Amino acid sequence: MPNRFTDTLYQLVRSMEKAEKRHFKLYIKRSSSNDNLKIIELFDALDKLEEYDEVTLLKKLKSIQKPQLSNIKVHLYKQLLASLRLLKSTDSIDLQLNEQFDYAHILYKKGLFSQSLKILDKAKEMARANYKVNFLVQAIALEKRIETLHITRTMQIRAEQLSAEINEVNQQIDRVARLSNLAMLLYSWFIKNGHARNEKDEEGVKQYLKEHLPEDAFSQEGFYEKLYLYQSYTWYAFIRQDFLMYYRYAQKWVDIFDNEPLMIRVETGHYIKGLHTLLNAHFDLRNYQKFDETLKKFEKFAGTDRVRLHDNFRTQAFVYIYSAKINQHNMEGTFSEGVKLVPHLLEKLKEYELFIDDHRIMVFNYKIASMYFGSGDYATCIDYLQKIINENAEVRSDLQSYSRLLHLLAHYEMGNYELMEYLTKSVYRFMSKKENLTVVEEEMFRFLRKAFHMSRSKLQVELETFLDKIKGLEKNRFETRAFAYLDIISWLESKVQRKSMSEILQEKYHGSRKRIYH
Repeated sequence: MPNRFTDTLYQLVRSMEKAEKRHFKLYIKRSSSNDNLKIIELFDALDKLEEYDEVTLLKKLKSIQKPQLSNIKVHLYKQLLASLRLLKSTDSIDLQLNEQFDYAHILYKKGLFSQSLKILDKAKEMARANYKVNFLVQAIALEKRIETLHITRTMQIRAEQLSAEINEVNQQIDRVARLSNLAMLLYSWFIKNGHARNEKDEEGVKQYLKEHLPEDAFSQEGFYEKLYLYQSYTWYAFIRQDFLMYYRYAQKWVDIFDNEPLMIRVETGHYIKGLHTLLNAHFDLRNYQKFDETLKKFEKFAGTDRVRLHDNFRTQAFVYIYSAKINQHNMEGTFSEGVKLVPHLLEKLKEYELFIDDHRIMVFNYKIASMYFGSGDYATCIDYLQKIINENAEVRSDLQSYSRLLHLLAHYEMGNYELMEYLTKSVYRFMSKKENLTVVEEEMFRFLRKAFHMSRSKLQVELETFLDKIKGLEKNRFETRAFAYLDIISWLESKVQRKSMSEILQEKYHGSRKRIYH
């Protein structure tokens, strides 16, 4: 069976929009050589394929034989990138800076040193305005080469200045590199492991932060130093389930962009991620009003040309906004309304599948399953959970564990008691092996082992006892993970009060709104 996205050239062609394809045709037809006519033929054939299959592709190519195909594909790939670079250069500070450096290098090669230095001065000014310190290294290196190898009138003045400049830039790059590494590795830890499961996990994360955080990190004024510092503490707090700290640093992350609006265009991806993280923080703290305000702000930004006309940003914004909308329905108890989003969401996920990673799909499947569970459609809930359970269990072991736990509860709700004993043992073994069991979860297993053997009257008493125990653990930080992934308290309250989960959550939501306005 041919794999739709295994060929890199096919991936690139399929990712292109109409305007990009039109620009490529105009770009390539400026030269009418036979080779270029062949790459247009190959481009058109690839564009019409629903999935990559070389046998089918060759049947569509009249002027290209199989031995020629490999070389023409390489040529087409390079020409596509060149066309996209030309089209996108006005949209990217990095591409503009690299273009200016190329011009300066060409002038240097031609011996026009003054012209080269003039271009480098302007490029460095642009780089500083946009905090592009990495570009400064190569620009200063070319300046030093010109000043060292070719005596210019500025040599005496420039020697000390360039030396001090490169030292300052190298120090800044080192600070940014260490902080960005820290942020990336903490985020990577979370993707692999989820939240800290116990004091051992938390102590390991604390020690890691202590060892890798630069001593002067909080005294730095540079944009990128602050960005990566706030990101590091955001992930650090999230791993430790300190949701108040998580919120504070997510807010700082967004605030630095709001304080320097120019950087929203330069680092759009980081700004979008910051808004997404802030929404998650409001969700974890049940900041209903702030959640609404941030989501509206995000949706407004997603409607700007900066996002709409950029593949990556458009996809990123779509994923995060829909994730937030599902969270909102799960938070407010409007499950029936939430499940109406699913068909459109699945359609868009299919459209964007080239750009969305498996981890993100896994998170969506869990959120969707939670909505179906809340709406009382337990069979569909199980279908979505199976997609996670059948995935690689080494990624997001916490999500894997809670998918199995929610799967178990869905079978309980459906009255599949003949499966419960086997499933309970299986899930318990899985979570024990992953060192994923908290006190809340131990209590859940204890309840489920007994529940399907009890009479209705005894079950009601057991539910009330279980709810009291769970509420007593709500303030324990190492137990909050259970409440973040699975609203076990609302589920138990629905059983005790004999209401739907939707009713319970809507009462909490409307009660909170009344407190805000009174």
